[in-house]
Order: sequence, then C-alpha cells, then structure tokens
Amino acid sequence: MMQAIPSRLASTAFLTTAFLAASLLAAAPAQAQDAAAGERKAASCIGCHGIVGYQASFPQVYKVPMISGQNAAYIVASLTAYKKGERKHPTMRSVAGSLTDADMADLGAFYEQHGQSSVKSVAATTGPAPSPAVAALLTKGACASCHGADFNKPISPAYPKLAGQYADFTYATLLSYSVEGNPHVGRANAIMAAQVKQFQRAELKAMAEYLAKLPGDLKVVPQSRFR
Repeated sequence: MMQAIPSRLASTAFLTTAFLAASLLAAAPAQAQDAAAGERKAASCIGCHGIVGYQASFPQVYKVPMISGQNAAYIVASLTAYKKGERKHPTMRSVAGSLTDADMADLGAFYEQHGQSSVKSVAATTGPAPSPAVAALLTKGACASCHGADFNKPISPAYPKLAGQYADFTYATLLSYSVEGNPHVGRANAIMAAQVKQFQRAELKAMAEYLAKLPGDLKVVPQSRFR
C-alpha cells in the first residue's frame, strides 16, 4: 500500500509547480499594449463589467467580476483561455472568440489602469485579520504563495488579484475548477483543480467571503456605452 505524501513535501511540490507555471507565463512573448485603443475596444465589456453590482445568471447567479485595476497579463490570460475553450462560459467564449491577440493586450492595458485615481491607495488601508478557521484554510491551500500575502500583489502579473473581489464570483470561480466533462461550464487549470478538491463547499465560501473584505485595487468604474 502506498504511503501518503507528507504534507510538507506536498506543499513544496505545489509551490514548485506554481513557481514554474508563473515563470512560464511571465516569459511568454509580450504583445504591444495600447490602453487608449483598449478603451475604444471595450464596448462589449461595458455592458456587464461597467455596471455596479451587475449579476450573471449562468451557471448560477453571481456578480460579474470587477476587472478595473486587475493585472493586464491576467486579463489577457483569461481571454485567451476563453478563446481556446479552456474556460467554458458561453458568453465569454463568444466575446473572446472575436478578439485578436492585439485586442486582448489593449483591453488588458486599459483595464489595468482604469479608475486608478478613483480610490485611495491600498497601502493606506489595513484589512481585517482572518478568523483562525479561515487562516487555517488559506494556509492549507497555500493561497498567498501565488496571490501574495495581501492577495493584491500576486507573484506573477499573470495571476489574479483577489482582494476585494465579489465573494459570490470568487466562490463560483472556485467551484468551476472542480467541474469536469461539461461543455458549457468549468475551467481547465490543473493547479487550481487540485487545490479546490481539498475543500468542502462551505470552506470555499468562507475563504471567498474573507477575500472580499480585503482592501484591493479592483473596482467597478461605471461606463456608458454611448461615448
């Protein structure tokens, strides 16, 4: 009978895998970015991401994510994953399928700097400490090893900022990594799939609710389609 891998070795293996993944993403050839062009191309984004509290209804009801202030490289990686079918949300696949690599780079550049002057610096704010139970869950998942100690400065810009993101969206996202064999729902990411399998749904929700309370760069900047 095979012996279980000691938790310390398992954690080391995860961190090594995550570091290698981040290195590969960071080493990918960079596409020229034009934030001004991205603003002109954002019409298909505004209808959901430019409305405060706007909710999606598939595959469950949750607020669409705040993307203003998100890392440009992560936005590009996300759109690329939708276009390739690695992420399976029908609406986002349709949007991403119409974009070129240059379009994605421009949109990433635009949203990364979008609304930067509308909130005070995160450095000037202090987030609440997690409960002992949530702290143990975050440690178990080694979440800070990729997403940063404050969950607002990931180790790679190809990883998302999580601080302040809507709890229901983060929870729905975590659930999506556990979906297999569904052509319309799910995200293909081996690292995150392995992470999510460690937790019960109530534990995933508890972590998402804590992350939503943290100060971060993410925000919704209301935008009009008629500009």
